Amino acid sequence: MYKSIAILFVIFAASSAFPYDPVIRKLDEDLRHQYVEGPDGALHLVDLWGTVSDVAEAARYNPDRQNVYHLYTRQNPTVSQPMLIGNEGLLGLNNYNPARRTIVLLHGWLDDVTADFNRALVPAFLSAEDVNVIVVDWSAGAGTINYFAAVANTLTSGESVARFIEWLNSVTGASPTMYHVLGHSLGGHQAGIIGRNVGGQLAYLTALDAAYPGWINNDNKLRPSDGVYTEAIHTNAGLLGYIGTLADADFYPNGGIDMPGCNSQECDHARSFYYFAESLQTGGFTGRRCASFLTAMSGNCFLWGNLRMGGLVPKTGQSGIYYLQTNAAPPFSRG
Repeated sequence: MYKSIAILFVIFAASSAFPYDPVIRKLDEDLRHQYVEGPDGALHLVDLWGTVSDVAEAARYNPDRQNVYHLYTRQNPTVSQPMLIGNEGLLGLNNYNPARRTIVLLHGWLDDVTADFNRALVPAFLSAEDVNVIVVDWSAGAGTINYFAAVANTLTSGESVARFIEWLNSVTGASPTMYHVLGHSLGGHQAGIIGRNVGGQLAYLTALDAAYPGWINNDNKLRPSDGVYTEAIHTNAGLLGYIGTLADADFYPNGGIDMPGCNSQECDHARSFYYFAESLQTGGFTGRRCASFLTAMSGNCFLWGNLRMGGLVPKTGQSGIYYLQTNAAPPFSRG
């Protein structure tokens, strides 16, 4: 009897050394593990099924306290000025002007304020128009190698950025009609989360190759109703980028998967924001209307109607799915 008790004690002790960490949410019912390429080109094996410990990690992220807002204007195009929710004093010390349009930029997974996404778009916007550019550094939420937690943090960060925008509007008199919110990868979906939490009133939302892993069955992904006009540009569809339509207008350059001049998924993924940056300078990218995203991916698009991709001004009232071709190197536009 004592021997049996001793064996049970050893078994109990061993099981206690390896605590049970149950799965409580599945971002993809059929696929659990997947390799996802990071911004450094490295492949990371990610788990799309969230356990108790994953949720606990995400809960430690506090975007109201940890998100950092960097303001760039034509008066300070290379050195940012800080903005803090609830701190009206800083507004009197920086170059923010509520009479100008405001651009809000949201980086993706494992990125931060120094992301190529920001390096491309900040100077492009300031060159094209006298605007406020606010770069959101949410790396405290996006910088974790735990992809499940980063997806969860996309939601809480978006809700926090929406609170920041509503606070900024309340103290400065700025209008939601003066906003353009753009996000890359996870940031593409976050743009939608921000928009819907500001009541769908923001004038222009752009998702630049919004993330695919963990989002196909995710209710928080970008929706057409999240802004007055929403646009999505797909450059690595079905791999790093979302495959289906997300917005009022969805563009599939070169079929949306493999971009000319690229030899990696990360290069394809990044082309979305390089195309957009060029569109601010030259326009030039004209899409041909397609019947579905499948015909857009094959290039078999013969419907009547063209639409310019990207650009400074929202194409309010326009919608559809579009195909276009690009060059392999800058200038990317053929039009």
